[in-house]
Amino acid sequence: MSGIQGLIDFIVTVVGITTPILLAATGELVVEKSGVLNLGVEGMMLIGAVTGFGVTLTYGPELGEAAPWVGVLAAMAAAALSSQLFAFLVLTLGSNQVATGLALTIFGIGLSSLIGAGFVGMTVPGFYSVFPEHLATDPFWRVVFGHSPLVYVAIALVFVVGWFLDRTRAGLVLRACGENDLSAHSIGYPVIRIRYAAIAFGGALAGMAGSYFSLVITPMWAEQMTAGRGWIALALVVFASWRPRRMLAGAYFFGLLMTIELYAKADSLSFLPALPSQFWASMPYLMAIVVLAVISSRSAGRSDAPACLGRPFIAGG
Repeated sequence: MSGIQGLIDFIVTVVGITTPILLAATGELVVEKSGVLNLGVEGMMLIGAVTGFGVTLTYGPELGEAAPWVGVLAAMAAAALSSQLFAFLVLTLGSNQVATGLALTIFGIGLSSLIGAGFVGMTVPGFYSVFPEHLATDPFWRVVFGHSPLVYVAIALVFVVGWFLDRTRAGLVLRACGENDLSAHSIGYPVIRIRYAAIAFGGALAGMAGSYFSLVITPMWAEQMTAGRGWIALALVVFASWRPRRMLAGAYFFGLLMTIELYAKADSLSFLPALPSQFWASMPYLMAIVVLAVISSRSAGRSDAPACLGRPFIAGG
């Protein structure tokens, strides 16, 4: 019995840790499919984390059970707004996408630390289960019904985005802007406006991912609480070859590695090799580096990346 309960605890932990990575990667996938590379995911997640926490803390007594949801919406709006600063610089002013994305990350780290200075040590109410209490707390069924509502939102979004990109006219237009922006422009599609919208969507999901840290994983504020998960989300998009369903599997792979690291610290998994917990802590980031290195080595050959990814759009150029 204890073995089964331990397995259920492990699975629940994997799902919880994976969710913010999956949310951020889903948003970034749409951005990159439009032909834009935004390396500011980590910064937008932190902006979302501090905004969601601050709004929930401030208005929690008035809003009651709705407070975390309002916090998530505020986080999405704040991160989407910050993403539009990036969009203006790279799309309207033509600045370098890599440098501007890194600047957005630095901006997000600094701004979240400044705003969150007064929130240290405070806590906020969490989400209530969307399922009946007897299912959400059942020793067995909680593996399906015992998660935060944002877990189910994250999984659903993967399939919705996949359907949107593959089955809708708007999704095909967005992909056309990423594959051949000049051709899309020549037949009348507003490439810049489409990319603005894609960047806003990516920012909103990064904000939701950030709010998951401050409202679900640890419902309190700490500086840089996302701990580099935005970079893993970026690597995950490449790891999945820009395919939503493959990205879902890859996200849980990274989540599994992070969960093993937590259990290694507590010596809770007897089958793990006798290695320092720091080794397991570094594994997700090492895997991210390996993935990016492999993709880079294949850049001279066939690539699944959108053809215009990271390339500035100049009408008539």
